Amino acid sequence: MDDFEPSDTDAYPTFEVFFVRAHKPGSRPIFAEDDPSRAVVVADSRAVVYETVEQSKKLWIKGLDFSITSLVMDTRLGAQFEDGAVASFRLSPQDYHRYHSPVTGKIKLFRSMPGDYYQVDPLALRSDIDILDRNARDYIVIETEHLGDVLFVAIGATDVGSVRIHDRWQTAGNEIQKGEELGVFQFGGSSIIVAFQSGRILFDEDLLRLSKEAIAVDVEVGMSLGRALPVH
Repeated sequence: MDDFEPSDTDAYPTFEVFFVRAHKPGSRPIFAEDDPSRAVVVADSRAVVYETVEQSKKLWIKGLDFSITSLVMDTRLGAQFEDGAVASFRLSPQDYHRYHSPVTGKIKLFRSMPGDYYQVDPLALRSDIDILDRNARDYIVIETEHLGDVLFVAIGATDVGSVRIHDRWQTAGNEIQKGEELGVFQFGGSSIIVAFQSGRILFDEDLLRLSKEAIAVDVEVGMSLGRALPVH
């Protein structure tokens, strides 16, 4: 609790208020804060990263028809990310349930999609149900100078009361800094997917290596995620 404000659990009037507790300033430093070519972790969570969506489907998601297009329900938008890299962050109920921008850039698009609240644990994701395509979710696209367009999808799961990106980030043209708070999940488990366009990011080696072994890594907001690749 030393990482949170207030630190005294008796200061929270309800468990719901405690569930969306905020980090104490400085408790989650943002890696390379002034370098917009570096991307960072978006939530206290378990992370897996993959160099392509197809690789993630072989090792991580076993749903019958998962794709970025089906996730965003937009053929034109999905096509921009189909060959790109993807990072998945799974949050458990005990985690801090606010989420933050992975990159510095400008809001290009916001959409909110109703849906179900299936579990997003590893066993559920390996079932034949296309869970991530069916759960309630909000998503934004962030336009960046060094990393191209970046897709951020906040997905509800079991017992989540709501999935909501803050109003400020629902307006195209607003500028956002990496590490800024994007939104909040109400009580329950939840998941986040961040997708990058093909050839725009190189994830950190330790994350890539463990993800290829199907090992999820404990991460915290602001830790290094990867760096921009030069555009040819």
